[in-house]
Amino acid sequence: MTILFITGDNAILPEIDAYISFFSRYPCVHTKMVFTTTRHHVQSDVEWYFMGMHRRRNNNAITIHEYASASVPPFASLKNRLKKALNCRPDYRLFYSEYVKEQFNFRDNIPFGYRSHGVMDGREMHTGADKKYDFIYVGSVDKQRELSTLFGNFTTGNMRDKTLLVLSKNYQAVAEALKNYPNIIFKGPVPYAEVYGYIRQSRFAINFMPDKLPYNQQVSAKFIDYTACGAKIISSDYAWIRDFQKKNGGEYFYLSDNLQNFTWDNINDFHYVRPELQHYTWNNQIERSGVLDFLQEKFPEMRGVGGNSE
Repeated sequence: MTILFITGDNAILPEIDAYISFFSRYPCVHTKMVFTTTRHHVQSDVEWYFMGMHRRRNNNAITIHEYASASVPPFASLKNRLKKALNCRPDYRLFYSEYVKEQFNFRDNIPFGYRSHGVMDGREMHTGADKKYDFIYVGSVDKQRELSTLFGNFTTGNMRDKTLLVLSKNYQAVAEALKNYPNIIFKGPVPYAEVYGYIRQSRFAINFMPDKLPYNQQVSAKFIDYTACGAKIISSDYAWIRDFQKKNGGEYFYLSDNLQNFTWDNINDFHYVRPELQHYTWNNQIERSGVLDFLQEKFPEMRGVGGNSE
């Protein structure tokens, strides 16, 4: 049987690599990733969508909808309601977290599960590496992230003599605005497998997040990647990370609202502690989501070990 992972043309989704690796253990399973625009040219038994919009389903295939996040402003609630009303009915839904599920509030009997961000291969990635950058920020630089205060610290503020690596995409306008500050380096997009290497080349990792919905309630993928690398994490102080810390431990340097505590002495004097990540391997996340049990009910031949992927 064939599982088709279907995504938008510009998407960079590390979970697809994780799924392909995971299902390679099953001898009857072939996996393939395609873009939305080319999906009609490929036959499959399972169509796995990363939502988005998906209005018309293939009734000859099992359909899975995966919701990584709730909609963001402007008109976030309206966009959530439209997706709920207009998207076709799948056979299974996956949500990044309970918060994401609650925002869509589906009222049907379609089975579902939760699958958070995972740690690549479950390997220990926090071994030493030469430090090329003082700081790294991984993630979006769109205006909703309110990064001007952070960048200001590297242009005219306390960190103006320190280097900041920004791994992102669609950053051209921001990079142009900061072109006179060579200590701020933009790269990307880069393959997920290379992100860990850049994190390990950085002395500190920044998890900067506006303390507003939906950002302050959603899983921070970059934060989990930072922890996997054993990075010293400097973070905004908001609900999701405090809940993560309560459940998994760790010690992180929390930024004040105005970033006045963001000084070289303060961050170097702080005692950082890595959290427990045993539940955050990709294999663990996928197995706990329930989607494997669902697929094995539909395809009993999957109850084996081995696999084929492309």
